[in-house]
Amino acid sequence: MIIRQLRDTAEDAGAVQRVSRAAFRDLDGRPPDDPDRPGDEAHRIRALARARHLAVTDPEGCWIAEQDGEAVGVALSLRREGVWVLPLFVVLPAAQGRGVGRLLLERATAYGRGCLRGMLCASPSPAAARRYRRAGFTLHPAMRLTGQVDRERLLDPGDIPVHAGNSTHLHLLDSVDRQVRGAAHGPDHPFMLAHFEELLVADTLAGSGYCYRDGGTVQLVAATSKRIAVRLLREALARVPAGTEASVSFLTAEQEWAVDVGLDLGLSLSTRGYLGLRGMRPPMPYVPNGGYL
Repeated sequence: MIIRQLRDTAEDAGAVQRVSRAAFRDLDGRPPDDPDRPGDEAHRIRALARARHLAVTDPEGCWIAEQDGEAVGVALSLRREGVWVLPLFVVLPAAQGRGVGRLLLERATAYGRGCLRGMLCASPSPAAARRYRRAGFTLHPAMRLTGQVDRERLLDPGDIPVHAGNSTHLHLLDSVDRQVRGAAHGPDHPFMLAHFEELLVADTLAGSGYCYRDGGTVQLVAATSKRIAVRLLREALARVPAGTEASVSFLTAEQEWAVDVGLDLGLSLSTRGYLGLRGMRPPMPYVPNGGYL
């Protein structure tokens, strides 16, 4: 067994994608040869790019476990202004129970030494939840909104203007991040700008906020007030293409404003996984992105 740093290569990125795909299919009860679902290919391409992005920005936080030359586990972590984030931690089912996960998590958490706060989005896996709790994370049960947006319920948006964002808004995005979650996303914003369909921005005298949307998925919402967050989320859901299922994930009980928006627009609420936090309470108002928190 070899535990080594992830390299910025197509081969390593492909290994990360293969391990995570197999692990999550097993968690969902899907056989390895189950046909891809709509959106799987776009997710695969973005996952490949994310692995290479983090191998460049945070090489000491990204680790891969190999046995006989084949990848069997991966841990990707990043550090942003005092916040340590674990966006991916997976081990192949056949390699579980051999200490692979423990070794990977030790390497990744060592990269976060000195960070006062930590964040992760956890799957429903009991084994993963056990490891995160032992690592000092408070596990907040998470909810998910899914379904078709009822367009007859899209009322007048109100008096908060929302417009398309771009690279000229990076300082505003980082400023909102610092106010809401205590740290900017920094180099992750240019990546998200390049790989998500659109960025929506609200900037008023009363506060600011932003939202990323990709197809039917609301990828991230951050705002300095609930009123602005509500306006951004409603606008993002209004822009989901007709016939496309909308999705908003990793909502905790503190994010009732988002739950209310989704239910008001006809989406269904279910529970899945956890938002894991260490040294901090759930950011408010905030909808995290599983890949960058």
